[in-house]
Amino acid sequence: MAKSYYSTVLRHSVEEVWAVIRLFDRYAWAGVPSETIIEEGKAGDQVGAVRRVVAGETTLRQRLLAHSDVEHSYTYALCEPSPFPIRNYVATIRLTPVVDGNLAFVEWWATFDCAPLEHDRWVHHFEQEGFAKWLSALRRYMSQDTR
Repeated sequence: MAKSYYSTVLRHSVEEVWAVIRLFDRYAWAGVPSETIIEEGKAGDQVGAVRRVVAGETTLRQRLLAHSDVEHSYTYALCEPSPFPIRNYVATIRLTPVVDGNLAFVEWWATFDCAPLEHDRWVHHFEQEGFAKWLSALRRYMSQDTR
């Protein structure tokens, strides 16, 4: 089993960041030009909800497996068929308060199975082309947010 992991600290409180990312269908903060829809009329914080993300020619579907306002986290799985040659993809994003400075420690990781020769490629892809890029976009989004 492979694991990709990335973390960062944002200069916003956990509550401020969670207000932006907590709903599974609110994905504009990730900086990915896409259309995001929750299927079957479920709520964006309802376990079992399926998020369909259409970005250009690529469509992926993800099922919300766990959602916690207490832990400021959610876990989701990539639904089949996947646009990636991987299996059993499960990811979690979690916020933890950094008391000194009222900051948010954000970590995002995924475990998945892939061909052994593709292990390094996909670990790097999800860490750098996924989590690192999306959390950088979240940082920019938070700095522009005028709620």
